[in-house]
Amino acid sequence: QVQLVESGGGLVQAGGSLRLSCAASNSIFNMYAMGWYRQTPGRQRELVAHITSGGPTNYADSVKGRFTISTDNAKNMVYLQMNSLKPEDTAVYYCGVSYGGNSYWGQGTQVTVSS
Repeated sequence: QVQLVESGGGLVQAGGSLRLSCAASNSIFNMYAMGWYRQTPGRQRELVAHITSGGPTNYADSVKGRFTISTDNAKNMVYLQMNSLKPEDTAVYYCGVSYGGNSYWGQGTQVTVSS
């Protein structure tokens, strides 16, 4: 079992920045994949940024060059630095990890970008 707790969401003006944090209850060092996803009402959850153990990072085309995913293995943390935010980035953001053949999700954190 892995528990994930996101934080760092909020209301920001277009062009601003936020950093989302995801605290994991287990060591993330051996987790196969970690990522940030987002969802708006009536739409499916979509990938924002993804990192695999020992592998490259991947980003949705809509956030490339603006968002950066990173990890701190010592603190069991996953971060999403979001710069140059746009109103269309407004969503609930979820942290997700794949570990031991299972997928785990946090409760989500709301990000609202005003124009």
